[in-house]
Amino acid sequence: MTTATTRRRHYTVSLILDLRGSAESPEAAIDRLKDTLKSIDCKVSEVENLGQREFSRAVDRKFLSGLYVQINFEGPVTAPAAFAEKLRLDRTVDRIMVQSVK
Repeated sequence: MTTATTRRRHYTVSLILDLRGSAESPEAAIDRLKDTLKSIDCKVSEVENLGQREFSRAVDRKFLSGLYVQINFEGPVTAPAAFAEKLRLDRTVDRIMVQSVK
């Protein structure tokens, strides 16, 4: 293995969830996201549910607000791309932004 694949970094991921029409509770959705991170060899350190917030500019008239969630985790350098790929077909995730911290 090269040093690039074994090196770990700290990340913050911000998500906007669309739970309209879903029978899943916000806590269950957050737990599912944490399990997804753990499946790609990440260690979740903090989860913050920022609550339901209205968008300043709504793209869809039927989707005016979303549930904001922020997760801090440590993982390999390939974790952001792997996490985004796992959530690509998930209809409850509207937006995702991963930032490297440190």
